[in-house]
Amino acid sequence: MTTPAIAEARKTALNSTHRRMGAKMVNFGGWDMPLEYAGIVAEHIAVRTHAGLFDVSHMGEIEISGSRALDLVQWISCNNAARLAMGQAHYSGLMTSRGTFVDDLLVHKLSDRHYLLCVNAGNQDIDFDHIVANNKFAAKTENTGARYSQLAIQGPRATGILQQLTPVPLEPIRYYHFTFGKISGVECLIARTGYTGEDGFEIYFDPTHSEKLWNDILEAGQAAGLVPCGLGARNTLRLEAGMCLYGHEIDDTTTPLEASLGWICKLDKAPFLGSEMIARQKQAGPERKLAGFEMLDKRIGRDGYPVIIAGREAGRVTSGCPAPFLKKNIGMAYVPSNASAVGNEIEISIRGQVAPARIVAMPFYKRPQ
Repeated sequence: MTTPAIAEARKTALNSTHRRMGAKMVNFGGWDMPLEYAGIVAEHIAVRTHAGLFDVSHMGEIEISGSRALDLVQWISCNNAARLAMGQAHYSGLMTSRGTFVDDLLVHKLSDRHYLLCVNAGNQDIDFDHIVANNKFAAKTENTGARYSQLAIQGPRATGILQQLTPVPLEPIRYYHFTFGKISGVECLIARTGYTGEDGFEIYFDPTHSEKLWNDILEAGQAAGLVPCGLGARNTLRLEAGMCLYGHEIDDTTTPLEASLGWICKLDKAPFLGSEMIARQKQAGPERKLAGFEMLDKRIGRDGYPVIIAGREAGRVTSGCPAPFLKKNIGMAYVPSNASAVGNEIEISIRGQVAPARIVAMPFYKRPQ
């Protein structure tokens, strides 16, 4: 009997650069990615106070084009892409016929006939196959992840740092809008989006320019306190900002209403995959809801720990860790809807012992305006 071969982790164009810089590497969604450089807490604080640079080239890209491109985007996703202007993006859900998530994604409107979807790394091929299977409009669909590298520069000093490298005026780009232009002479899609709760940009470009852009941005930001960041800080930052992570807060068993993402679910547009199921759930009210909590003592309610309400297990922690900037131990969990009100006290079971916690409003962190 032979042992099945273990697939080698995929690598971004910056893999050797990360290793040369001494990053601690981990397998994430089938990709060999940096977890941290100087440390998760230091990188987290740098993004909140100065700026951080992330290699997020593992994220997937799928393009939909043709005369009925919008029809396909509208059918497979829950937000209303018909409201997007040219050069605008929005957050949405790629839906199953049951009204649950295949994935969450960003939809960018490149033109009336062309949309760019940014999807999660481990889901790209699954997402693409799902889109193709539900393409009843003969729209052109392309799995284009290999054409792109993606860098994210995030933090209060991100705009000033990036502006040194581009003639494109960055300040006028509104949140969740994008444009095209050169950064360090490289043609890029420059989007004012991110996954940290901070201001900043995500830039898409040909992978052959990855090392040049990485090094040029780091050099431009050195005096302003920019640091390279790994996926560890990206996770703690998004949790402080109350943002969902696929496989934790959302998956093919959760609906947008349960995940407190009703705002991305536009039931007033034409029917979409799962819209009837979601409409029924909205009328009845979801039985459970995603809630944020903070621990009331020094213990940490980590991913997977049971949530105890009135002496009984009532849910599980989906994400939980210390919040480096807030200096609290926080998390998110699904709890019964009737127990999800802010201020309700719950307990987290930690290795058989219960620790007190309280439901709090999300996001936990909001950046100063």
